[in-house]
Formats: sequence, structure tokens, C-alpha cells
Amino acid sequence: MTRPHILRAMLGAALFTALPLAPVSATDPLPERSAADEEASFRADREAILAMAGDYRVRFDMRETTSWRADYTPLEPSMSGGFESVRVIEDTGRFISLQHLLVVGDADNPMVVKHWRQDWTYEPETYLAYAGEGRWNLEPVPEDRRRGGWSQTVWQVDDSPRYGAHGRWTEEGGVRRWRSSWTWRPLARRDAVRAPRYDRYLAINRHSPSPGGWIHWQDNIKMGPVDGAVEPFVQESVLNTYAATGDYDPAPADAYWERTRGYWAAVRQAWDEAIRADDGITLTEEPNMGNTIAATLYGLGEAIAAGERDESAAIAEARAAIREGSGG
Repeated sequence: MTRPHILRAMLGAALFTALPLAPVSATDPLPERSAADEEASFRADREAILAMAGDYRVRFDMRETTSWRADYTPLEPSMSGGFESVRVIEDTGRFISLQHLLVVGDADNPMVVKHWRQDWTYEPETYLAYAGEGRWNLEPVPEDRRRGGWSQTVWQVDDSPRYGAHGRWTEEGGVRRWRSSWTWRPLARRDAVRAPRYDRYLAINRHSPSPGGWIHWQDNIKMGPVDGAVEPFVQESVLNTYAATGDYDPAPADAYWERTRGYWAAVRQAWDEAIRADDGITLTEEPNMGNTIAATLYGLGEAIAAGERDESAAIAEARAAIREGSGG
């Protein structure tokens, strides 16, 4: 299987319509906690986030469970999986960044696919919210949601935005979990390439450590335009299970990251600059790679990893692509 086909088979992307969307916030009341309890919770939160780093066998279990329309038939369940290395690429205490790297192929011919990235910010003032039409806005986190809370921002393979939300880590029934606010999300590639009647998700994300790994559970309402309004079509449950394993060699993932981390750090900085300059960002989306400049940015990283491009020249080209692609 060629690398472009592997990318199309395994990576998320987005497709948008012109209907405007508003951010959605969590509303459950927050408990009062002492300063000592807040500090203990902060340490436990960090431990849970950092525990997501490691080498995993991943299972992606996707099921459309309940139709909300008489004229919509849920898709058959879909199951896939693979090996994924998750690395801490930044940790300043109140900010943690985790990079996911898929390792595909066999032991004699492994290939590394730079996958998604998740950034965690403690007590954030803003978060990056999807707003439709390929637009993400920096939205304020309600003041009563900031104390003890964390935002999570998920980024695509080219480090462009995917979705963001805010929430809190809690422990209930002996299980520690982070639950997001309700958040709008663009379609993942698995849906976008089919051009379905729905065109966005209203979703809650949960992350929980588990014995020997962790889980990411998505509760998605797939929604789309009906007679000028946005209506629900079907409920989807996605359970991504990360089980620690030694059944694959993570060395190719680490070697790829060592060769390309300087380039991707510069790309992240360029995206951050573009987002700050416009209190968000607008991109032209396409269903396979996420946006029209993603293939360029990703390809430059691949060329650096293969020793075919000079890093500084590639960074300059990537910065220019981001400026032009985001209207900056």
C-alpha cells in the first residue's frame, strides 16, 4: 500500500457547509475545593495526561447506534486498529503537548505516519472552537469553568486545527476521567469522503486511564442542514482503546520524530502566529487531508525525514504556505 493510500485510510479530515455554528459550554455546577485539594487535583490531572504517552496497540471501534430520523439508516459498525507511539513533546507544567505517531507496515518495512496531536492547557482563558465553513475561533472559556479545568485542542497531521473543548478531570466510581464541554467538530474523513447528508458533529469527548493504557470515548451527534435548520441524523459512539504493548518496534517512530521535530516545531509556531493574528483561522477544507495545504506541509516533513530537503528551506516554504492558505 502506498503512503498516500495509507494516509487516506487512517487519517481524519474535515468538510464544512456554510451554516453558522455557536460554541456550546458545559453547565454542571463545579464543587468547591480547598487550595490543597486544587493542588492535589492538578498533580493528578497532570499524571493522567502524561500517562497517555507510551507505545500502544490501538483499536478504533465506531458505531452508529441510534437514528434520530425515520429516513436515515445507521451504518454498519466499523473496527480498525494498529500500533501508535505517543510522545510528550512539550511540558511546561500548565501546558502539555502529546504527539501521536502511527507505525504501519511490517517489521521489515515499517512506515511512520505522523498522526494527530493533543494539547492540554490548565485553567485556559480561551479555547479554539470550530465554527463552521472551515473556521475556528478563539472563544473565551466561561470564568466559572476555568478554575481547575483543562482545555484540549486536537490538531491534524499538518498541525492545523481539528477541534477544541474545555472540561475537568474528575474521579467517580473509582474511575478518573476528563469530560469535555459539548463541542462542535467537523466531519472525520470516514464520513467526509462519503458526502453524507449530515456535515458536522456535536460531541462530548472523554479520556480515562485504564489498566495497561487508556481510552478515548467520543459521543457524537451527527448533524446537518434540513430546511434551513441544523437537525440531528444519528448518534455515534467511538471507543478508541490504547493498550500498552511491546509487540512492535517503536524505534522508527522515534527516528522519524528526531529527524523532523525541528521542522514541525516551526510549523506549530507558524500556525499559532496565524491563529493569534486573526483570533482564530479560516482554511479551505478538503475531505482527504483536511485542508488544501496539508499535503504540502506533510510532504515537506516526509522529505526532511528522507534526507531530501534542507530543513530551513522547508520551514520557509511551510511558513509561506500557511500565510497564503490562511489568508495571513
